Amino acid sequence: MIRAIVCGAAGRMGGRIIAMIREADDFALVGAVEQPNSASIGQDAGEVAGIGKLGVPVVGDLGAVVSEGQVVIDFTAPQAALSHLAVAAREKVPVVVGTTGFSAADLSRIREHGSAVPCVLSPNMSIGVNLVFKVLAEVAAVLGEGYDIEIVETHHRLKKDAPSGTALKMAQVIAETLGRDLDRVGVYGRKGMVGARGKEEIAIHALRAGDVVGDHTVIFDGMGERIEVTHRAHSRDNFARGALRAARWVLGRPPGLYDMQDVLGLRERS
Repeated sequence: MIRAIVCGAAGRMGGRIIAMIREADDFALVGAVEQPNSASIGQDAGEVAGIGKLGVPVVGDLGAVVSEGQVVIDFTAPQAALSHLAVAAREKVPVVVGTTGFSAADLSRIREHGSAVPCVLSPNMSIGVNLVFKVLAEVAAVLGEGYDIEIVETHHRLKKDAPSGTALKMAQVIAETLGRDLDRVGVYGRKGMVGARGKEEIAIHALRAGDVVGDHTVIFDGMGERIEVTHRAHSRDNFARGALRAARWVLGRPPGLYDMQDVLGLRERS
């Protein structure tokens, strides 16, 4: 049995990961972590997740339980995730991070921790979305420079970061394929007299409404035709299943920073 610790146990994703762990034949939940001031501290993690008692209390410090686990799965917030990764790296416990909203400085720190422990970092753990990343690179490579690229993402009203990490990753994949610098050509929404669209622009538009789990559409619009690549998430369970797949994969890997392309073997096929 893979002994897993879930950070962000009281969150929407944390609850679904705990539920998927209970359903899996090869996983056991041995730790559940929340921020120290959370009302869930001391409660049973299964009851917090709405799946019944599991006998695992929610704690406010990863350090208190990290020695019990073989893998840490983190869906929290950037600063909390960095703190958890530091603890896991110190104790040499592999990590799967699905948290989004990291700054460039945060990513640099994650890479440093990745030199001590294997870490799978992905803005989206969905198998389908990661296949879309692969497809987008191939589409961009074939279409080349003759198409305008716009990305539209929609999430629930409670999502804090914008644009989504998935949309940013889509833009990065396309920019790298086309040899563009996303920091230079990225456009995030438009307002006012912005002028004509730049030839190399890659634009991202974020919508927040209702309880949408996650919709992403990438538009390649050329003269006379338009290609759209869309992924719609119907529930968070596909993200949770992807996180467990990453947790299985990361065990026994050498230290380093990995992503779901590695987990799914897509990079080796490129």
